[in-house]
Amino acid sequence: MPKIVNARVIITSPGRNFVTLKIECDDGTTGVGDATLNGRELAVASYLADHVVPCLIGREAHQIEDVWQYLYKGAYWRRGPVTMTAIAAVDMALWDIKGKIAGLPVYQLLGGAAREGCMVYAHANGASIDDTIAAAKAAMDEGYLAVRLQCGVPGLPSTYGVAKHGERYEPADADLPSESIWSTSKYLRVVPELFRAAREELGWDVHLLHDIHHRLTPIEAGRLGRDLEPYRPFWLEDATPAENQDAFRLIRQHTTAPLAVGEIFNSIWDCKSLIENQLIDYIRATVVHAGGITHMRRIAALADLYQVRTGSHGATDLSPICMAAALHFGLSIPNFGIQEHMPHTEETDRVFPHAYSFADGLMHPGDKPGLGVDIDEALAETHSYKRAFLPVNRLEDGTLWSW
Repeated sequence: MPKIVNARVIITSPGRNFVTLKIECDDGTTGVGDATLNGRELAVASYLADHVVPCLIGREAHQIEDVWQYLYKGAYWRRGPVTMTAIAAVDMALWDIKGKIAGLPVYQLLGGAAREGCMVYAHANGASIDDTIAAAKAAMDEGYLAVRLQCGVPGLPSTYGVAKHGERYEPADADLPSESIWSTSKYLRVVPELFRAAREELGWDVHLLHDIHHRLTPIEAGRLGRDLEPYRPFWLEDATPAENQDAFRLIRQHTTAPLAVGEIFNSIWDCKSLIENQLIDYIRATVVHAGGITHMRRIAALADLYQVRTGSHGATDLSPICMAAALHFGLSIPNFGIQEHMPHTEETDRVFPHAYSFADGLMHPGDKPGLGVDIDEALAETHSYKRAFLPVNRLEDGTLWSW
């Protein structure tokens, strides 16, 4: 049985910050795990280096479940994004090691492929409705079968999901948190117009998604869902803050638009009531923030009992390591729904060489042993950490609001 002899935390910033855990075994096998928590990266790096790595040395790398339980129950202070992201990094690295030793891609260890590939959705955003539709057409030309639509809101200087002109969208944009201005009434007027125009221009053979980003009350979300029903949205994402899981019951009473939530969830307990009461259609928890492949499999198994499918977060604040892990996970489960895909920069891809690929609207993790992704440590060292915060949001009268 291979034993862990070393584990190192690697921080790099090829265009944006990433935290990686690399575990080494006494037989020379190594594994990598993503530990990136957008805007709080150093908290996870410290948690790993100071509290987790010392507990890993000497443990058997194949005992993934035992290590997971040790790090979760053994800390006493359970859950939370920092703890669960650190556990996820260890979990990913150990699955990577197990796959390399077995000579198999991780999805084969999880039961094999349940489909030919994982359908992914692209982001189409623009300052105006016309700009967004043009971006959606470009994504469809690239082969995407599903597109998320976000457009600027007239009267607001900036809007979530919409990049500055000519730039890639990256929400963590400042050394200290920038402040955005929000108006629910202005937003609710423009989104139905966006979807109406999109269906007219794009047709009905493409899946259209939208991210509300926690900004509406339940009754406002119900109203928006009802307004969008004629355009058959694939889902409405994060319609309202989900700390109160029962809030989605009110949304359900007013719309049949499919609901997705969970990119900020970090355990099965965050979504237990939502799933058991069938208040959502897609669970968006992701491998890196919800305890790794091991815990995501538990979430997916619970969701499958209630015909809830997965739709994991996949923005560029997750490294290619997490994207690979998400694809292995998604390829293997029976209730996969869709996977978010924001392509990384060429700079990032050079630091994290990987085997996964995109074709005809689907992504596949590849068939290299393990996760099929690594980190070029020498290149990573040339990209120094740069502090970057996510923005905060205020209403037009100055009230702090959900971003």
